[in-house]
Amino acid sequence: MNPAARKIADYRIVPHSAPRIGQTLLESIGNTPLLRLESVAEGLPGVEVLGKAEWANPGGSVKDRAAASIVKAAIESGELRAGRVLLDSTSGNTGIAYAMLGAALNFPVTLAMPSNVSPERKKILKAYGVEIVYTDPGEGSDGAIRKAREMAASVPERYFYADQYSNPANWRAHYHGTANEIWEQTHGRVTHFVSMLGTSGTFVGATRRLKELNPKIQCISLQPDSPFHGIEGAKHMPSAIVPNIYDPALADANVEISTEAAYAMCHRLAREEGLLVGISAGAAVVGALETARAAADRNEKAVVVTVLCDNADKYLSERFWDAPNQASDDWVI
Repeated sequence: MNPAARKIADYRIVPHSAPRIGQTLLESIGNTPLLRLESVAEGLPGVEVLGKAEWANPGGSVKDRAAASIVKAAIESGELRAGRVLLDSTSGNTGIAYAMLGAALNFPVTLAMPSNVSPERKKILKAYGVEIVYTDPGEGSDGAIRKAREMAASVPERYFYADQYSNPANWRAHYHGTANEIWEQTHGRVTHFVSMLGTSGTFVGATRRLKELNPKIQCISLQPDSPFHGIEGAKHMPSAIVPNIYDPALADANVEISTEAAYAMCHRLAREEGLLVGISAGAAVVGALETARAAADRNEKAVVVTVLCDNADKYLSERFWDAPNQASDDWVI
């Protein structure tokens, strides 16, 4: 067994109530806090809105879960072995997770990524020392997917193509981890699960497990309302390369979110909750509040859980943060 395999072989997401002394990097993935959003959900009687704080993962995002699951499966199967390079396309967070794991487990990483991702993401990846192949920003994540496929096909013996959009280890990370955490943290009271669609792994895996635990749980998928949007990492499914792991039949409803509403919610969460979150997290809360309001209008008691994919550390150079108080006037949430 190679050094990477020895390190990752014992990787498990094990529920624990408090951080343990001597945790390894891999053991620290998962079991993220579930935060109550009180201010933005004020005035909704009988309804709780909760968000999984995924920036608590060591790589700073929900993508640590999928990346670790993909890497573990590849090492166990022998696809990722000495002499091979992990290759994938990314809009940033999964790439950062791969880079972190590559450094910790001693395997090289090459990433195809749109050249217009935030400067913060580029700097983080440079710090980890991975190889980056930048793609046309106008083609978005689909352009990066096409480039990674081209590279994998041209030198198949060199690369393990992780293909997060097609790899079942992606959604299984959330089936075995995220969903069970939500169930335990809410003591089985969760009534609605709301999640953005990117690779769709979070929504697909968590929904499959939550429906097993309680078929009455309503699972709502969220996506941008336009092909041309600013919600980094999210996919507008009608116009994009649809991930092979995506199953639209799982959703009880699908809600479209505007970029402007996501920006506005980022402002609100910072100023009303003290939470600096990324753009997709802002979009997720928009969808969660829409779901919560509908439940309150029906006089239903509800526990609405969403996934806050990351914090704002990788987006602070974005211009929307400079907009003066637009959250209260121009962008009504």
